[in-house]
Amino acid sequence: MPKIKINKDRCKGCYLCIVNCPNSLIKVGDELNVKGVKPAVFSGGKCTGCGMCALICPEFIIEVYK
Repeated sequence: MPKIKINKDRCKGCYLCIVNCPNSLIKVGDELNVKGVKPAVFSGGKCTGCGMCALICPEFIIEVYK
């Protein structure tokens, strides 16, 4: 089953991945990261592995596993 991994400490909080996930599987996390922002987190669910989140991320911190 496809899934994604987000490097929470490098997330700058632009949330472009949240907006561009066609299945709404990424959300804003509850805790602050080392940059002082609430990072995007994978909420689980049925990821299709489309890779839209990784393509749109300006920091290249999302890995897609198929």
